[in-house]
Amino acid sequence: MASNRPAPEAPFIPAQRETETFGYGSYRAEEGPWEEWNPTEDSVAPVRGRHRVAKQRGGFARSSTVLGVGVIAAVGAGGMASANSGKPPVSISMPDLPSVGSLFEDGSADTQSAQATATLSTVGLPSTDEGEDTADAGEVLRNRIMAQAEQQQGQAETKASAVALAAAEKRSAEAAAKAEQEAAAKAAEAKEKAEADAKEAAAEAKKAAEEKRLAELAKQYALPTSSYTITSTFGQAGSMWSSGYHTGLDFAAPTGTLIKAIHSGTITEAGWAGAYGYRTILTLDDGTELWFCHQSSINVSTGQKVSTGEVIGRVGATGNVTGPHLHLEVHPGGQPTGIDPMAWLRDKGLNP
Repeated sequence: MASNRPAPEAPFIPAQRETETFGYGSYRAEEGPWEEWNPTEDSVAPVRGRHRVAKQRGGFARSSTVLGVGVIAAVGAGGMASANSGKPPVSISMPDLPSVGSLFEDGSADTQSAQATATLSTVGLPSTDEGEDTADAGEVLRNRIMAQAEQQQGQAETKASAVALAAAEKRSAEAAAKAEQEAAAKAAEAKEKAEADAKEAAAEAKKAAEEKRLAELAKQYALPTSSYTITSTFGQAGSMWSSGYHTGLDFAAPTGTLIKAIHSGTITEAGWAGAYGYRTILTLDDGTELWFCHQSSINVSTGQKVSTGEVIGRVGATGNVTGPHLHLEVHPGGQPTGIDPMAWLRDKGLNP
């Protein structure tokens, strides 16, 4: 930026003063008049170098020019440094500069102007150490951001792992609970089956024992006759019976068919018994009385001991009857009212 040559100052012509001056009684030599100065080419200092401002008495124009150049250079350099480095903009601080007049007091005008220009041109530009510090600060900030990102990522991964682990534990717990329930259900089912099998086995064992017992009893008990037909059962209602119902079990068979002792015992009665016709009563060892009624004949006498299957009489039609048959009654303990002979015979292993 070139500077214009300064215009020469106009000659100073002192005004004509009156003999009477303000504040003084007489004229003083220091108030003028002064010698007239006419600048020439020889008296004016030549301009050396480019962008140099000639020394002037006022000094303000030269200092303003240098200050503007320094500020523009500083701002431009600061902007370029911010654009090139890609780092945050750095604020520009103006250093404490000496007074404009002091820039031109000692030393030559060129030296002082160069120093001022160099000083102002570096305003706002970071030094080498400051640049390194800024770079280090940026690297530290970057490392800190990366560390925070890695920490957050680690926390997220840890949380995800914890969630996955909790879900896996929940699934495991649910699977274990389900397996436990299934095992408990299977155990309960197996227990029920075992109990059912045990009950069935016990029932079968009981049945086998009962069959064995009945088989043994069957050897001791026998049906009263053979070649028969069951014509009337216990409790059957009808007007033919004085009690209004049948009190025994009827074995219809031809007259003269043999009547045998059902079990061993003692003959406690043998003879005529009214509506029962000829009747024989066999008393067993437990006190049960067996009545054999409507016989055509009696083959035993009172007090006689008989054994199972021994003939005690013959089928007939004596007493209140409609045809030949054996009327059998069972009276436990000798009681007057009898029980169902069919059930009693089956309990002894016999199936009429």
